[in-house]
This record gives sequence, structure tokens and C-alpha cells, in this order.
Amino acid sequence: MLIMALDGNSLAYRAFFALPEDMATSSGQTTNAVYGFTTMLINLVKEHKPDGVVVVFDRPEPTFRHVAVEEYKAQREKAPDTLFQQLGMIKELLDAAGITWLEQAGFEGDDIIATIADHSITNGNQLLIVTGDRDSYQLVHDPNIRVLYNKRGVSDYAIYDEAGIKERTGVTPAQYADYAALRGDSSDNLLGVPGVGEKTAAKLINQYGDIDGVIAHAQEQTPKLRASLLEHGERVKRNAEIMVLRKDVPVNVDITQLAPKPNLSSVQRFFDFCEFSNMFKRFADVVTARGWSTEKDASHGVGSVGSADTVAAGVKVRVGSPSEIAAALQQKDVAIAAAWDGEPGRTPLVGIAVVADGATGDVLWGDAQVLSDAKVSDALASANSLVMHDAKPLMRSLLAMGIDVTGLVLDTAIAAYLIDASQNSFSLAAVSQRYLGSEPQGLGESQGQLDFGGESEMQLQNFTAECALFTARLAPVLRKEIEAIDNSALYADIENPLVRVLARMEHVGIAVDVHALEAIRDHLIDQVTSLTEELHRVAGSSFNVNSPVQLRKILYEDKGLVPGKKTKTGYSTDAATLEKIHDQWPEFIGPLLRYREVEKLRSTYGEGLLAEVAADGRIHATFNQTVARTGRLSSDHPNLHNIPIRSDEGKVFRTAFIPRKGCELLVADYNQIELRCIAHLAQDPGLIGAFRAGEDIHTATASRVFGVKPKDVTHDQRSKAKMVSYGLAYGMEAYGLSQRLGIGVDEAAEILNAYFGAFPNVRSYMDSAIAEARQKEYTQTLFGRRRRIPELRSDNFRIRQAGERQAMNAAIQGLAADIFKIALVRIDNELTKNQLEARIVLQVHDEVVVEVPTKEKALVEKIVLDVMHNAASLDVPLEVNLAWGSTWADAKS
Repeated sequence: MLIMALDGNSLAYRAFFALPEDMATSSGQTTNAVYGFTTMLINLVKEHKPDGVVVVFDRPEPTFRHVAVEEYKAQREKAPDTLFQQLGMIKELLDAAGITWLEQAGFEGDDIIATIADHSITNGNQLLIVTGDRDSYQLVHDPNIRVLYNKRGVSDYAIYDEAGIKERTGVTPAQYADYAALRGDSSDNLLGVPGVGEKTAAKLINQYGDIDGVIAHAQEQTPKLRASLLEHGERVKRNAEIMVLRKDVPVNVDITQLAPKPNLSSVQRFFDFCEFSNMFKRFADVVTARGWSTEKDASHGVGSVGSADTVAAGVKVRVGSPSEIAAALQQKDVAIAAAWDGEPGRTPLVGIAVVADGATGDVLWGDAQVLSDAKVSDALASANSLVMHDAKPLMRSLLAMGIDVTGLVLDTAIAAYLIDASQNSFSLAAVSQRYLGSEPQGLGESQGQLDFGGESEMQLQNFTAECALFTARLAPVLRKEIEAIDNSALYADIENPLVRVLARMEHVGIAVDVHALEAIRDHLIDQVTSLTEELHRVAGSSFNVNSPVQLRKILYEDKGLVPGKKTKTGYSTDAATLEKIHDQWPEFIGPLLRYREVEKLRSTYGEGLLAEVAADGRIHATFNQTVARTGRLSSDHPNLHNIPIRSDEGKVFRTAFIPRKGCELLVADYNQIELRCIAHLAQDPGLIGAFRAGEDIHTATASRVFGVKPKDVTHDQRSKAKMVSYGLAYGMEAYGLSQRLGIGVDEAAEILNAYFGAFPNVRSYMDSAIAEARQKEYTQTLFGRRRRIPELRSDNFRIRQAGERQAMNAAIQGLAADIFKIALVRIDNELTKNQLEARIVLQVHDEVVVEVPTKEKALVEKIVLDVMHNAASLDVPLEVNLAWGSTWADAKS
């Protein structure tokens, strides 16, 4: 039996630094370490075909080594929070994949591997240790134990048996700890004997057997080496003792029971949350190839459609007549589900399933022809008690058919999100599993609706009916949960009506000038070509500008530049590193940074936006209610929230967004809404007074923080005050502020302390927010929106710190989100009530864009300003910036 033991911390660390840190989900969750680790795991299993897999992790508490040697690992910098957050995600993946993972307080992961290795030798099993830590070399034992050493990145490995260790280090595995102690281990902050490197250490150990023998024969060495050995001998002996891996870790693991048992649905939900589009297929292929048993048969996995006999027990599906379906739609709390011939909401509807009788499982199926019947169309438009899961795609599709659904009373996806926004998925499968203990067996892992392209009519009917019935079963359960947390008003007044507003916004879309977009794209292509030619000229040869390997050679080997920091994968070519070494070769690095900026604009927006223009000349983006934990809305397909605003090239994209003929664009956004929320929540008299007096808040803040009169505030001081103010809204601490301002951590801490001295209630509020969240295990906005923060219960100190930052900003961001959502709903209601042609076409953060006929300008401006000013009653005024333009850019300027 072959067991594969992976050093989780080591591999996650390598993956984190091998892959770009801007690899993140649309909601902002960094995923580079998770992606790299998952890729390594799949490839390793595929190549080495283990019978069992186990992953070990270090814990945050000090180990016996830290107690024995005070300086042990003391030099190590704090790893980025974005890495530690991903360690928890990796463990979630392992749980879903049915892979055993182990950790033990007081010991390191290497000690757990050593314990498993000892059991393997005793039981005659083979163990393959996958790690980037050389301490595991001492465990190699022919023929049972080998080390697969991760040299760099996510794919560069070397496999060592005893002969390999001897060739690599010059000593046997049994001698490795003494050899390493003599040589020293800078990664663990353990100093060796000065003047003794790898070759000398190997020579001494081979000649004298061990450290005691080397010290005993110190007099035989050169005077300099003799003096070093005698002076540092005791320290080296002590180091050797702690370098020996322990084989007595009290972990309860049966190495014969380490075959993974994945839950494919859970794995798919995890990959969907991470937005790893192709990872599930790769994982499922490995599961099939290894013959691992699963908690759910692979044919029922997410994204696949099983056979007709997988329909939930008790479901009775029958084709309904238009009259029957129309009658069923008039019932109270009638649940419906839909199927599309492609992507939900964006492709033609194939049919809907309507629960006629939930108690008996009687579900009616209506195909596209039935949907077009006047009886059904009228019934959908007049129904006043509809229940759906992720209703927006269906409402959007029906709008395209001329049917405006106004009777949604419960969206079970939105309800589940309100109950616990910290969950990874709000698909029907995930929510059903969470609250009912089972899920529709043929359900695709879309946000709850189905894509049945190419499947049989029987499958369409059965699986859509099953989804409708599960939605009906969820409704009373989720209603009770919503009531239990006192969120009924929040749901009914804000989230539920917002579904229709967003569906209408997606259906309408925003018009674009295609010719203008093409001209922008072509201009960017010209710049990319010109910059590429300039880089080739300066470098003296042609190369792939997008290749980090080729860039690394040009920068550090050919040119000999000296970067500030070397990662595990070699010298970095990321933007931060390039900025630091810019002055060493400005004629190359300047154009390189410019090339990257322009190329990203070209690929993401120049090409990306053009690809999203529909036949009607408009872009119909998707807006999501259940992605951001704070309650904020997000956008995708395309992500219009991320159109750049800082660079001139980024701003020019907004010139291509236009109103339809005879209209103008109104753009209105809240002015400093997060800071106003902080002032209200903290009840800080200084901030409240500044806002009420209409002062420039950043100048007023700088005046108080730096102790100068407002008229004497410099531009630099105002910028620093602005960064502090907005940083606090996102839980930023001294380190983050230092990075943003390009100053030392100590100076950043002084600025923060000065801020809290000037506005003491803000510090009190932040502290109380953390304390309350830790006690209640959630935060709560003024409108009742709760956000669970499970990170506060983590055993990992750094994850807890991340949770504390979330607790600080959750109520601020959540309140801002609530206010803006209220404004969106009320603006849409007022436009409808006044029978205006004006319509909301776009939402970006705290900004709303309305397409307005010229004749309606005065009334619409009054409506928008009145609604936004009065969306909430705070102790500071809500200020709104409003402008008009013939393009989005004109209005923004």
C-alpha cells in the first residue's frame, strides 16, 4: 500500500508565492494558494497513484522547539493574511474531498509525518512524503520511505531515496540532522558553525560519524575551524536535538484507512465558490481513475444529469394544460423552477415546473409553447405569491417575453444568504443539503436553476419538477429561520423587491457605442505593439513579454539587477518588485509596467466588453445579491464594477457607454457614505460636527490628526488622512496603511494613533464591534443584516485577526449596502409610480446610472435626489453627487 503524505503548509506557501496574488474571485477572495495546492494535489495523485492520502499542517501555538530554543524561527516575517485565510479554505477542500488532514498542538506537521513514517516502516507500507522542507530528508528509508521534494513553484519536483539523499547532501538520511545542525538552517533561524558550509559539514560528519565525534576531534582541524567548533559546539548540539523529527505525536490515524472518500457535490460547490471553472472535471477524472468510492455517485455530481429514476421519491410530474398551470400559479406560496437551453437568464426558456400540491408531490410541467399561452402569461404576471430559488434569471427571461413578474414573495437563495452570508454557496443543491439534508439529484451547480441543453424531454420534466418541489420544501424552513433572527422586514422591504429591480436592470442593459469601443481597442493594440517593440529594442532581443521566466532571465541574469527580495520560486517579476528596482533600469522597467497596464486594459475591457455586446447594442451584465458577505452587490458577465477609473485609458472606456436616442444619462452616487456611516455608528462628535458643517472631511480630519489649522493642511497630509479614513472602513491596520502610503509601519502606527486621538469614539466603536461580534458570533447593521464571522473562532491567530478586521468593517459596509439598496428599490418604485420612461440601467458600488428621456429630466432628478437623501436617517446628512451627460464619462467628469 502506498500512502502519500503532503506537507500542507509547505505546499500552500509555495503555491502562494508561485502564482499571482491578484488571482481572486469576483467577490475579492484571494485563491492563488488554493488553486496551486489543488493543482499539485490532482497532479500528484494522477502521477503517483497512491492508495491513501493524508495532509499535515502546523498549528499556531509554540512547539517544544520554540520552548527549547528561544530564537527558533524568530526571524520569520509574518506571512500575508491572504495566505493564512486560504489555509482554512484548503482544509475545507480536503473535507469535501474526503482526504484526512492532521495537526497537533505542540508539534509541527513534519513530526506528524515522521510518526506516520515510523508506522509505515513497522507495517511494511510505502510512504511518499511531498514537501518543500528538507528536514524530511532524515525520514528516507529504503524501500519504504521516499521524499518528493518540491524545489520550486507548483510543478518542479525531485524524488529521493537513500541514494538520492546521499547524492544531494553528501550524508545519509540518518546523519542529516547532525549535518544540518553543523551547516545551520537559516529558514529556522538556527545558526551552524561559522565557516562550515554544506561540503565541509558533509565531510566532517562522514569522517567522524556525528556531531559528538566532530567536536571530539576539533583539535585535528585548522586553527580557525577548531576555534569555531569549540566555541559553538554546545549550541550546535542543542540545535541537532531539536532538528530530529519526533515520531511520537499523539495523532489517532489508521494508515490503512486513508483512501479518500470525496463528496462530489461538496467539491463542486467549493470549486464554484472559488470560481475554478475547469477544476472539477480534473478532480472527477482522478477520482474515477483511482476508483475511489464517493459519498454520492459521480453521475449525480454537479453539472451532470442522471437518469429519470433519480427523481426524488414522491414527485409526480405531469404535463399541465395552460389552464391547470394558470390555476396553480394563483395559489399561495406556489413554488416554481425553470430550465433553459443554455445559460440561465441569457438563453431561451425550455419550460417551467409548478408545484400544484406540495403535500402529494404533484408538479406540473409546461414547455415553451405553454409559456407563450396567454392564460399562463397573464397568470405569471398577476400571481402574487410566488416562491423561487434564485428567481432573477427566470424573471429576466420572462421580461424578455413581455411578462413582468411582480408577485415574488420568497427567494430561497436570498433567504439563505440573509440567514448566513458566510456560507460558500447558495445554490439549490447547497441550501437543500444544509436545511433539508438532501438535494435534487440531477441539479446542476448553477445558482439553483437548470441548464439542460441536449437532454431528453423526460429529464427536463423530472429534474425541473424536483427542483420546484425542493424549493417548496425549503420555503417554510427558511421563513422560520428569517423570523428567528428578526430579518423579516429586511427581507421583505429591501432584499425581495431588489430582485425585481435587478432583473429589470439586467433586462434593459446599457447601450454602448460599438465603434467607439472598437476604436479604443484598436488604440490599445497599437500601444501594446509599440511597447513590445520598445522592450525588444532595449533588451537587445525578442522575447515573450508575458513570460515571467524569460523576464527573470533578462532582468536578473542578463542585466544583473538586484531585487529587494527573493521568493521561493526565484526573483519576482511582479509589479511591486518592478517598482522597487525601477531606477536600476528605467528605460526597460518603465515600458514594461506600462505594457502590463495597457495589455490588461486591452484583453479585459477592449476585447472583453465588445464580446458582451448583445444584438440590441447593449451590454446586459449580471448583478449578484449573494456573493459579497457584507451585503454589497457584485457584477459579472461582464464585471462593470471593475472598469478602471484611475488611468486615462481606463476612464476612456466610459465614453463608449451611451443612452438610447432622445435620452441622457443621469449618474448619482453617495458622497463618502462609508465615512458617514462611521460617524453615525461611532457617534464621534468631531466627525459628526465636520459632516454637519459641510466641511471638507479629509481636510478636517487632517487638521485634527496632524494638529494644524485647516488652511495649513498640506496636500500630503490630506491624502494621508483620506487613506486612514477609508482604510478604517475596511478594517485596515498599521501594516496595510504603511503599504498604501509607502511609509514605515511605525510611522503608519503613529498616524493611526493620532487619528484615534483626534476621534476617540471611532477607536471605542471598533473595539466594541470586535467584542460584540466575538460574543454574539455575528455583526448586525442598523437594518438588522447579520454577518456571521466564523474566523473569530479559528484556532489560527492570523485568521482570527482577519475575522477581527471583518468585524470592524462589517456593520459599516453593511449599513452602506443597505442604504444603497433601499435607494435602488425606491428609485425604481418612483419611476414606475409616476409612469416614467426613465429606467435604471446600471449600478456600480454606491452609484446608480439612469437612462432618462430629455422631457423627464427635471422630475427624475428630483426623484433621485429625494430618494437618495432620505434612504436612511443618520446623525449626519447623506450627500449625493448628481450629474448629466451624453456618455457615462461625461456625467462622471
